[in-house]
Formats: sequence, structure tokens, C-alpha cells
Amino acid sequence: MTAKVTVGGKTLYTMLVSAANTLENNKAEINDLNVFPVPDGDTGTNMSLTLGAVRRIQPKDESVSDCATQAADAVLRSARGNSGAILALFFRGFSKSIKGKHDADTEAIAQAFEDGKNEAYKAVMNPTEGTILTVIRKCAEEAKKAQKKFTSDVSGFFSQMVKTAEKTLEKTPEQLPVLKEANVVDAGGKGFVMMLKGMLSALRGKPVKAAVSSQKGAAPEKKADFSEFHSEDIRFCYCTECIIEKKDAYRGEGTCAALSDFIRSVGDSAVFVDAEDIVKLHIHTNEPGLVLTQALVYGSLAAVKIENMKKQHSALAEVDERAQALPEPAKPEKKYGFVVVCMGDGIRDTFREFGVDEIVYGGQTMNPSMQELLDAVSRTPAETVFILPNNKNIGMVATQAAGAVTDKNVIVLHTKSVPEGISALLAFNEDASEEENTDAMSEALGKVKTLSVTHAVRDASIGGISVKAGQAMGLLNGKLRTVGESSQDCIKGLLDIARDAAYVSVFYGKDVTEDAAQSVQEMLAEAAAGAEVLSIRGGQPLYDYIISIE
Repeated sequence: MTAKVTVGGKTLYTMLVSAANTLENNKAEINDLNVFPVPDGDTGTNMSLTLGAVRRIQPKDESVSDCATQAADAVLRSARGNSGAILALFFRGFSKSIKGKHDADTEAIAQAFEDGKNEAYKAVMNPTEGTILTVIRKCAEEAKKAQKKFTSDVSGFFSQMVKTAEKTLEKTPEQLPVLKEANVVDAGGKGFVMMLKGMLSALRGKPVKAAVSSQKGAAPEKKADFSEFHSEDIRFCYCTECIIEKKDAYRGEGTCAALSDFIRSVGDSAVFVDAEDIVKLHIHTNEPGLVLTQALVYGSLAAVKIENMKKQHSALAEVDERAQALPEPAKPEKKYGFVVVCMGDGIRDTFREFGVDEIVYGGQTMNPSMQELLDAVSRTPAETVFILPNNKNIGMVATQAAGAVTDKNVIVLHTKSVPEGISALLAFNEDASEEENTDAMSEALGKVKTLSVTHAVRDASIGGISVKAGQAMGLLNGKLRTVGESSQDCIKGLLDIARDAAYVSVFYGKDVTEDAAQSVQEMLAEAAAGAEVLSIRGGQPLYDYIISIE
């Protein structure tokens, strides 16, 4: 095969789709590298969903500039999680670097790597060595040397990038002690390596195909008339779909019949495919969190989609069939508004009581995209909109969303938990200035402690504490503090933290009974003598308890 001297728009598009498919095919392997054994944001899934947006772009011409620009915009809007956001920013810098070029040679691509690295680093206040950023930086440094050696061979250039990325990835455990303790390499860095491998495969004439096809059938010739259908007729509100990468215990076809029976009991329009390594399910239900919690029993969530069909109906009924125009942003009707990310009906209702304008469904295992946050901000009728991500893995995407809004003032309060979000809202004063509110709410975050209890998804050792898959884990502000056979065992090990509390709020999860929640409330009331202790059915999946201590 004749060596390719430059990359044009069509070639870049093929490279990007191949890279997205490589991430899709390897996301489970990347997910397994997540150091913390909690049901977390899943790095592989987030990166796959982020880069997967390139499949939807339609380059207008054959220039590398047009393809890169469209790809960068699509990827940024689809960015999920910190690694997804960093990946999106890399492509943003990459596209800016080759803007206006019809074709890109290795010198231009090397500069694009450098500019992509700079864009990614700018967004991280305190870059940590041993992460995806390190892999990107080393590739950018090597790119300057490689382009001189491979002036007329783009494939050779990318082969060198893959080698550099792999060598750098192997060294990440020596740079980040937590990786060494867990005996893994960095998950985000692994995703970047996989992406480069996918691009290289395309350059070699063997673009990677997605193992699980996401292609949809041809559009129907006739469009449904939603105006003749009434939302009151929708019995089950949430269209819930997910793909489960099976645990070893459930490998083989037809091994998850119990899950099939369960989902059919909580809704209608069920579709259930029980294949060798995966389960793909679809259900219309009023309990999407319960479906996902049960799904996690059988493996890890490779992809999740939840849509409110009543909202879909309302939107579809109002759409002009000719223009298909997006709704106009909500005009400011007040000075301040709030967008909050959370999971669980009870937690959602609690935030609603504080006057929150928009709730974005998300959190652990389901980090919302930048576009979802942008849409929520657009719907908020306020001059200044505060975003409360309530999860450390959503903050970076929220920051990028805030920077993309031009018609409103958007401020991200980097709340890392539901208790921090509530504490911030308690400090809000609608008569205060923007600066006063930002300072007061930010200060309030340091006055609340978050205790949470979940279950380990695999064996691990974190900070000298060993945990087995299935065991309960007690976390303080997101850090592992105790392990037990039950959630109550973990809370007993954390009671000292509540001794001096004035207020304690217990949000108990979807699978926790009222009796069990009452028992926990009594334990905390006894430990925090004189404190006001409330128990609220949060309804959140994955976490049995989320406890606020002030």
C-alpha cells in the first residue's frame, strides 16, 4: 500500500468513526480499570458516548478543516465525565489548529496534537501526572519529533503515536500511587490509547467496526401524527434502555431469565435480548432507577438511555413538521435560576421544594452530556443560572457548558454530592448580589459532610482497606472509610462523624425498606444527641444511603 502523505476530510471522518468503534468495543475493559470499586461514572462508557457523536456528523466538503470542526462541536456537546470532557477539549484544540486546511500533513497534525494538549490542560486547574493528560502530553511531545521522521507517511506517524501512548500508559502506576495500589493503569489514558489505535487501523485500510451495531433502520416513509395522541394515555412514563456487559457468572445465552421476568413486571413494551456476553433490554416503566439497579446484579452498564415519553410527546406534538425547529430559549423572568443534577424521585422532589428550575437526571453511572446541561440552562427563565452538578465527575462538563452559553450568565458551583447541593441552596439569598450568593453558597459546601453507602462491584484495595465484590462500603466525602457485610454495619463504623452534628438528613435508596431506614435514623439520633435527624425516601439507585451531616 502506498504511504498516505496527507489526511483529508473523508479520511479523517473514517479515522474518527473507527476510533469511536474501538472505544465502543473496548469500553468494558476500560471501565474495569476504574480504581474505585463503586458503581462510578464508567470512564470507558463516558469516552465511548463522547466520541460516538462523530457518527452523526455530515461533513459538507472534503476538507479536513470542515470534518474536524464538525467533529469537535459534536464531541464537545456529547462530552460526559471528566475523561470525556478532556477528550472533547483535545479535539477542540486539534480542530482549531487545522482550521482552514483542505488537507493536513504530519507537520500540521503534530501541531494539532500540541494545540489539543494545550486546550485540554487549560481546562484542568491542577493537572495530575499519571492520567489521560499525561498520555496526551507525551504524545504531543513525541509528535514534534515523529513528524520529521515521517514527513510523507501519516500511517507511520500515527504508529509512533500509538507506541508513545502505550509506553506512557504503562508508566502511569509509577506516577499515581492509587493506580499502583490497585494494580491498574489509568482508565482515561487507556481510552486515549484505544482511540489512537482505532485511527491507525483506519489509516491502514482496516477501519474498526462496532461489535454492537448502533445503526438504526431507514426512516419510515410516513411520519406519525402525535397531535392525535394524548399524553394521558401514557401509562408508563420512562422509555428505559440499556446494554449490560455480563459478569462471568452469567456468561452464555439465556442466563438472565430472572431479569427478563423482573422488567416485564414493572412496565410494558418490553424487549429483552439475552446474548452470550451482553443483555440488551428495553422497557416502558415508571421505575427506571429500579430497572438499572436490577441490571447491575448481572454485570456492568455499557450504555444507558432514559427518556421521558410524556415530555417527548409534548415536544413532538408542538414541532413544526416542515421546519423541525428547536424551541426558543426561555426568556429571563427573574434574576436567578438553578439547574441541578440528581437521581431519585425523593431527592428530585427535595430540590424542587427549594425552587430549582430544572432537574437533569444523572449521577453515578449516568453522567449527563454537556448538551443536556445546555438544554436545561436554555429552559431556565433567569438572567443568571447556577448549575449544581452534585458529582465530581460532572463538574468539568458543567464548566464547559457554562462557557458555551452566550445569552445568560452561568455559574457552576462545584458541588460533589447531593448534601453539598442542598447546603448551597440553603445559603442562597435572592436579594443578595451574584458575588455574595456565589461566595455564600461556595462557603456552605465546606460546612457539610457527606456519608454514603454503596456496594463494591469488584474486589479492590483502596487506601489500605480491602473490599470484596458485593460488600457494603461506607464513604466519607467520597473516600472509603469502612467496609461491612451490610449497610448498617458501615454506618455503625461512621457514627463518630455525626457526634457534633446539629442537622442530619438521611436519604435512603430505592431498595431500602422503611424499617431499615428507621433503624439507621435511630442510630444516628443516638450518636448525634440533640441533633435534628430527618429520614427521607430519596429513591436513588445504587446508593443505599446518602447522609448529610452539618
